[in-house]
Amino acid sequence: MKNRRENFLISGIVLIVLGALFSLAINIVMGGVLGLSGIICFFLGMSAPSELELSPEAVAAWVPSMERLPDAGRFMYRIDVTMDEPIRTTILCGPCGNLDTVEGSRPEQYICPACDLTLWVSEEE
Repeated sequence: MKNRRENFLISGIVLIVLGALFSLAINIVMGGVLGLSGIICFFLGMSAPSELELSPEAVAAWVPSMERLPDAGRFMYRIDVTMDEPIRTTILCGPCGNLDTVEGSRPEQYICPACDLTLWVSEEE
């Protein structure tokens, strides 16, 4: 049980739905047992602590995976900007798979240093 909370919540919802269906279609006693089991599982899931929490250091150190992006009629790129301080932008060039980190928000224009391809130029004035 790696994610106990999430497993109990999903099991509880499935058991409640199955209990409702069984009580309408097959046997009200079997449906009642399934429904009560689902309610118990759901309450256990709501009371269990979540283990999916990330530390602030892990969130700040996150970078996307370096991989080449497929061409979709033209080259693709990926931009990720952090919302918390320090604001950093990571840019993944699709054709060559180069990952670059820029301090601050998204730049007005960007040329990939690995393949010298202009990914975008902002036309806002």
